[in-house]
Order: sequence, then C-alpha cells, then structure tokens
Amino acid sequence: MTLEIIERTIQIPKDVQLNLDDKKVTVIGSKGKIIRDFKHTKLDLSVDPEGLRIRAVNPRKLEAALVSTVEAHISNMIKGVTQGYTYKMKIVFVHFPMSVKVIGKEVHIENFVGERKARIANIIGDTKVAVKQDDIIIEGIDKDDVGQTAGNIHQRGKVHNKDLRKFLDGIYVYSRE
Repeated sequence: MTLEIIERTIQIPKDVQLNLDDKKVTVIGSKGKIIRDFKHTKLDLSVDPEGLRIRAVNPRKLEAALVSTVEAHISNMIKGVTQGYTYKMKIVFVHFPMSVKVIGKEVHIENFVGERKARIANIIGDTKVAVKQDDIIIEGIDKDDVGQTAGNIHQRGKVHNKDLRKFLDGIYVYSRE
C-alpha cells in the first residue's frame, strides 16, 4: 500500500505574526488580528521555519480538497491583516430617490422604490461601512465578513415583483480590492 501525502506550505511575511494553538490559527499584523479555528478538519497544521505547513496523510477526496481550502483561508487572513479588504458599491435609482444611512451595526435603505418602511441590512463582524454620496465603501480585515456585509446590502437593495428591465434600482458592487 502506498502512502499518499498532500502538503502545502504558506510563506509567512516578516511583518506578520502567526500563532498556532492546536488547530486554532491566530494571525496578527499591522491592521489587526484574526482568529480562525480549523478543528473540524482532519489535517495536520504545523509551523516550520519555511512557513505554515498544511498536510493530509492518506486523504479521502474531501480531505484532499480541504488542504487547498485551508491554505486559501489562511492566505486571506494574512492579506487581510497586512492590506485589508475594500468593497465599493454603487447606489442606483431611477424612479425614487433612495437614501442609505449607517446606524450602529445596520445599514438602513430608505425610500427604496417608494417603500415607506426602511430595508435593513446587517453589518457582520468588525467591518466598517461608510456612505459617500452615491457610493457605499465597506472595509475590514476579514474577507468573509466584508463579503457577507456587501452581500447583505445587495440582497436588501434588490427589486422584487417588478420588471427588472425597467426597474434598475438597487445597490451593486463595482470594485473589490
């Protein structure tokens, strides 16, 4: 019987501190700190002088795929604490002037297609949302939180039960950095 080993190594930049406690990865950089737990995986995680090593010994199909997934998550964490993530969204309205306000951990979309009640989208995690004229700028260090917040705003600013060719109103992502 042959022993198959799937292994990936992530280089850790000098300005990033990576701590590994069991399968709990903590990444600390100039922008902040992200903690993520990978206990649900059957992978071996270890820190070497080369970087963080992710291994699966004799993996099944799911475990083999998880090696690349965990590598991508940790790379996103490293990029987040060094550069951060920014999504830019455009507020588009044709029929009724829409207004967007950030109140606490919620984004209130008012007068959307003439509706009286405001639509409310949740802000996830430590994501910062700013409204500047007809742009919404979403910034944060966790890619999942920033993307989910943009998705929440997009979903809440979507036209229902109308002809989408005529009612182009909504809030759309136009830039991801």
